[in-house]
Order: sequence, then C-alpha cells, then structure tokens
Amino acid sequence: MSSAAPPTLEEPRSKARGKHRIHDFWQRVSEGRDVDDLWSQFAADAQSSYGFYGRDVDWEQINKLPFWKRPFPILRQFFWALLNKLSPARRVLLLVAIGLLFVSGVKFQSHDQSVEINFEFIAALLFLLLLSLELADKVIMKRDLEIAREIQSWLVPSDPPPIEGAEVAFSTRPQNSVAGDYYDAFYPNHDAASGGKLMLVMADVAGKSVPAALLMATLQASLHTIASEGYPLVELARRLNRYASAHSLDGRRFTTAVIAEYHPKTRLLSYVNAGHNAPILRRASGSIERLESGSVPFGITAETVFVASEVSLEPGDTLILFTDGVIEAFDANLEEFSDARWVKLVAGLPILSAKDTLQFLMKQVDDFVGATHQSDDITCLVLRCS
Repeated sequence: MSSAAPPTLEEPRSKARGKHRIHDFWQRVSEGRDVDDLWSQFAADAQSSYGFYGRDVDWEQINKLPFWKRPFPILRQFFWALLNKLSPARRVLLLVAIGLLFVSGVKFQSHDQSVEINFEFIAALLFLLLLSLELADKVIMKRDLEIAREIQSWLVPSDPPPIEGAEVAFSTRPQNSVAGDYYDAFYPNHDAASGGKLMLVMADVAGKSVPAALLMATLQASLHTIASEGYPLVELARRLNRYASAHSLDGRRFTTAVIAEYHPKTRLLSYVNAGHNAPILRRASGSIERLESGSVPFGITAETVFVASEVSLEPGDTLILFTDGVIEAFDANLEEFSDARWVKLVAGLPILSAKDTLQFLMKQVDDFVGATHQSDDITCLVLRCS
C-alpha cells in the first residue's frame, strides 16, 4: 500500500516566492495604491474622457429622440468622436482591427475538409499596436509638458517674500500640466529691507493649457519689466493692457487680472481690478469687503481706461485673491462650489496664519469636489496682516 510523500520544505518556499512575485508585480503596476484610490482615479479619468468626447456629440438632436432610441446614436457619435481624434493611418488600423473581430472564426468549406481562420489574435495585436502608438505620443507630449511646467514654475515665486507686519501664501493647481493662471508677490526694485511697495498679482488668461500658458509667460515678463520702471499703478495697467491687446488675437485671448501695490509701513493697498473675480477682504471683525472690478480685462481694447482704488488694512485682516477655477469647481453632481459658498467660507475663517488659512481653504474645495476631475486651473493667494 503506497502513501503520499510528505511535503518538503521547498514547496512552501516555492509558494511564498510565487506570492511575493505577485505582490511585487501588483505593487509595481498599482504604484502601491489601494483599490479604492485606483477606482477613484479610474472614475475621474472616465468622467474626464466622457466630457472630452461628449463635446462632439449632438446632444440637442439626441434629446429629441425617444429614450429607447438614444443609445445607438450616442454610441455612434462617441465612436466618430474617437475616430476623428486619430490620424488617418491609425483610423484605418482601428477599422481593420474591428473588422477582423467581426469576421473572426470564419470557416472555409472545401470538398473534403473545412478550414477555420481565427482573426481574433491578429485583431488583438492590431489593438495593442494602436495602443502603443497612442501611448508613445502621450509619453512624448507629457515629457514636453513637464519641461514646460518646470519652466513655468520658474516664472512664479516658490517661496513667499518677507513682508513687514504681514505674511503671504499662495497655491496653484493646473488643470493640465501647464496653466493659464498667474500669481505673483514681488518687490519691483528688490527693496524688501527698506519697506518698499510689494506687488501682488492674480491673473487668469482666457483658455487653457499651452496657449494660455504661453500668454501667461509673456504677461509675467511684461509686468516685471514695466513694474521695475516705477510707473504709477494706473499707468502700469495701461501699458500692460496695450501690450496684451497687441497679442490677444483681436480680444479672443484676453486676461482678467488684479494688480495691487501693498505698502507695509502704511498698510495701504492700491489696486486695479481688470475684469477679475473680486478679491475678498475679511476684516478682523469678521465683516467682508469685495475689491470689485473697475475695468474690462487686459487685451480687449488698447484704449481701455483703468481706475485704481485704495483700501487700508488693519492687524488681523486677511486678503484673498483667487481665480474662477475656485468658485467654478464642481462635484460629482455638477454642482458648483459657487462664489456665495466661497464668501461664506471666508467669513467663517478661524484665526490662522496665511499658510494655514490657504491650506484650510483649499481643503474645503477639495472635500467638496471629491474625485471629480478638475475643470479649470485653481489658484489662490492669501495676504494676512499681523
């Protein structure tokens, strides 16, 4: 009577090595993220892709159809939207791969035998080839955008400048790799030690991604050049607008902006609001004031007349400059964060430093948005008087 051989020590070790390889493979693929995080990322990507291709769908025409007739037209228009994003050669490759899937498993019958040709493997290879070509393009573009983002980061301050009796903090989150938002806090003549005026800037170039980022770079260069020449604020805005108008494609690439001068010794803030979201001044008492727009955006017309306004800051006051990406951020139900919610949030701010105030505000926006893909650049600057 035979008996099974007892398990050797090598078998458990082999199983352990197998589990270890699987674990290492999963960690490499998932970059150590848990399933919930991966699902949230997939959901955000899927929502973003749906919005990207959905822009090419004629929803007005589809909504006229009975509900039960809509799925096929939607699928057809999504397919054409995807197809039109490919180059002609890759469109043909995709259509061939789809065609091979439909004719897979075709049988040819002769007098004495039948031959079945399976095209599924060939179709899978074509899909893989198409995926690799698109991925190569994306990687190359991503690398170029990362370089552009690094260059763009040189144009804005990485650390807040020292301010007598005040502190400043700022944050920006591009929707894509590069942004059309611009923030700045600098001393035009590098006279921080002497208590000279501090320039505060918040701007938003119309559009997104690379075109907006290029105009943002020209705006930054122009502003620093003009500001260093010591012009009054209104003249600075006029010259900046004249330059912006010459490069705005007949007003299509305009820029909303708030440009301010803060004098630390007097705590006086002078500002020009060129069609931008009205910054919020929260007084130490909790009351709210808005720095409303007095002019149209830069780049609309070279003949725009700009008006400067002034406001005095007191210890405990907090000034918040932001772009429309903050108040227009939306959640999974497409509900906007809204200016009213933003004002209410600022009005109830706890007593914090400028940095902690900024983190508190951005966390509230993040909690509201959740996993929803960012729809615009989000930028915020906080100045707090101590």
